[in-house]
Amino acid sequence: TTCQKPQKVMMVSTGSPGAILSNSATVTGRIVDLGEGVTQYGHCYGENQGVEISDLRTNFGAALKAGEFESELTGLRTNTKYFVKAYASSAKETVYGSEIEFITPPPMPPTVFTSSITNITQNTADGGGNVTSDGGAPVTSRGVCWNTTGNPTVNNSKTINGSGTGSFTSSITGLQPCVIYHVRAYATNSAGTGYGNEISFTTAGNIPTVTTAAVTGITRTTAISGGNITSDGCISITVRGVCWSTSANPTVAGAHTTNGSGPGSFTSNLTGLSPNTTYHVRAYATHSQGTAYGNNVSFTTPPVTLATLTTNSVTSITSTTAVSGGNITNDGGGTITARGVCWNTSANPTISNPHTNNGTGSGNFTSNITGLTSGTTYYVRAYATNSAGTAYGNQYSFITPVTDVEGNVYKTVVIGTQVWMAENLKTTKYNNGTSIPLVTDSTTWTNLSTPAYCWYNNDISYKNPYGALYNWFNISTGNLCPAGWHIPSNGEWTTLTNLLGGIDVAGGKMKEAGTLHWTSPNVDANNESGFTGLPASYRSQSNGLFINFGTYALYWSSTEYNTTTSWGRGLYNLDGTVYVYSYPKGHGFSVRCIKDSK
Repeated sequence: TTCQKPQKVMMVSTGSPGAILSNSATVTGRIVDLGEGVTQYGHCYGENQGVEISDLRTNFGAALKAGEFESELTGLRTNTKYFVKAYASSAKETVYGSEIEFITPPPMPPTVFTSSITNITQNTADGGGNVTSDGGAPVTSRGVCWNTTGNPTVNNSKTINGSGTGSFTSSITGLQPCVIYHVRAYATNSAGTGYGNEISFTTAGNIPTVTTAAVTGITRTTAISGGNITSDGCISITVRGVCWSTSANPTVAGAHTTNGSGPGSFTSNLTGLSPNTTYHVRAYATHSQGTAYGNNVSFTTPPVTLATLTTNSVTSITSTTAVSGGNITNDGGGTITARGVCWNTSANPTISNPHTNNGTGSGNFTSNITGLTSGTTYYVRAYATNSAGTAYGNQYSFITPVTDVEGNVYKTVVIGTQVWMAENLKTTKYNNGTSIPLVTDSTTWTNLSTPAYCWYNNDISYKNPYGALYNWFNISTGNLCPAGWHIPSNGEWTTLTNLLGGIDVAGGKMKEAGTLHWTSPNVDANNESGFTGLPASYRSQSNGLFINFGTYALYWSSTEYNTTTSWGRGLYNLDGTVYVYSYPKGHGFSVRCIKDSK
């Protein structure tokens, strides 16, 4: 007989199930013997007993060696009994292991994670989640839910953002500013609703509510305003104030004040303004969410006006110079760019006439007036210039002292429309340079019919302040006074007497022409006019004697009474009486000169 070799038999066994989930499970198997060769192997499974490879199955292809293997069974239904057994197939046959069974568990709520909250505003935010497991049942709804107390559920405010697993985005709306919200992602299946981790966030605050205060205290360069913050938008106000511009709706990018922090009313001082300019002002309030502005208020600063100033009195008057100045008490709201004094021989001088330039700004200043002409009446005013123009102070007039041919300087005074020397003449020369004869001998003096002069008591120390004594024959030369001046006529003396409160007849008084040099009892002599009538007395033609020094002031006029006499004036010191007589031409009287009319 022929001995045959035994045929190898393919064998497989079914192991026990591993992890059983709602929709999947793992199960092991073992190829015990490959037989003539395994072309495919795995597990077959289904909901009915007696499963075969025609049912659901796993397939690992040809086996290279015997040993254990594991299959993941998918697509299972929850809470369902399944039957499963291992299998192995060759070209000839399929063999099975023993059949086992298991039941899938019922579905669980989905597993979900909450995404971070972004793009937070006063009323909205962006959120979302990620459904990483459907829990064994289809996710029919997903989104985020929120509240203000914590652990929000779908019974609170929520979004609905589709179905299924995976990531999703949610827009959270209807929020209130400055509120803490709690949010969780959720996902719902037939087993219930699963929630993600809880995230808290705070909505942004509103911008502040602010009103602008009315503008008061308006000057050319300053004003007062402010504001009232009635709501801080639930966020602390860090800065507040007002901003202004020459354009409407100014912002803090331009000129502005900083007036503390917090809500409520505040006051702001606007500075650095320009005159005659329209400004717009708004209150503002700033917190971490931004800056809010109040209503726009406009106002106009006053224009610059002419300055206000006074003229200083004129002092230190010489034949060619004087000192004055001014005091600018109000700059009119503009910068004083030039100041000084101006002068002219006509009233109301302006800066088109000669003037000084004594700096800028307000306050007191001193001006040196130069280039004057002796014996001339000048008018002077202080001036101040700003952008509105040039303003002038009050007017002063003064007369420069007159100088005779010898260089003697005489004070002058304006009385009415007349300009007088305020000192007695003391020249020893005519204005053409010719010397005047000096006669000291009394006998010679009595016999004179020609010009001569002398000093009182023949003592030159009387020259100052009493001047010389001249006979009338000097007057007749027409050359005794400095050029531009002359001996007053009888009518000119009468005008002076009337102006100074006297009556041009014997017995009248002219107290204003008096001086402190007069002796008591002539208490009415107050020199109010500045004429300074000094009692130099006179020299008599009849005997050549000097008479009554300190008692009389006797002056020649240029008006003759007859061939031997001429009109003159006598001032009597005891009571201020003014005597008007025709005196012998040979007397030695004082002389006053009066300025020629223009």
